[in-house]
Amino acid sequence: MKTIVLNIVERTRSLTNSNEAGGTLVEMALSCLILIPMLFGIIQLSIALYCHHYAADAAREATRFAIVRGQNCSTYLKSTAYCSPTDGNASGATANDIAQYVKGLGYPYSASAVTTVQWCTPGTPATWTACSTTRANAAGNQVQVKVTYSYPLVIPYIKANTLLIGSTSSMTIVQ
Repeated sequence: MKTIVLNIVERTRSLTNSNEAGGTLVEMALSCLILIPMLFGIIQLSIALYCHHYAADAAREATRFAIVRGQNCSTYLKSTAYCSPTDGNASGATANDIAQYVKGLGYPYSASAVTTVQWCTPGTPATWTACSTTRANAAGNQVQVKVTYSYPLVIPYIKANTLLIGSTSSMTIVQ
């Protein structure tokens, strides 16, 4: 009797194991259809955050570039090439100088960055809506630099999209 029971148990074990032999393969394939695109999405969004960090740093660097190249720059340094590298303007950095500086930083996507520069005089409100793109780079005025670019977001099973990544920085012109 004992041998009959053992034979039955062994046969049921072999039947259940043989029927489920490909089950794990199917489960793995189905779970990979969901998990791998999620993994790539997390990686893409992490790279986008990484690029946002560089956009913020590019805006800060461009603002620093503008504040030390104000209207009185050539009187302090006696060098128009330093004050306005693209056109040698003696009145300091222009919006084109600042945009070229951002493109030359070498950060990810900085070559395709769109740079917007606004100058604000001390009497205007601090909302930047009354400020203009006309250069007013006298000492004591403020300059605001906005750097934006499109980041190509590629995630499997999702239509190709772009994220608009950007940052704004503002400082007071010192010279």
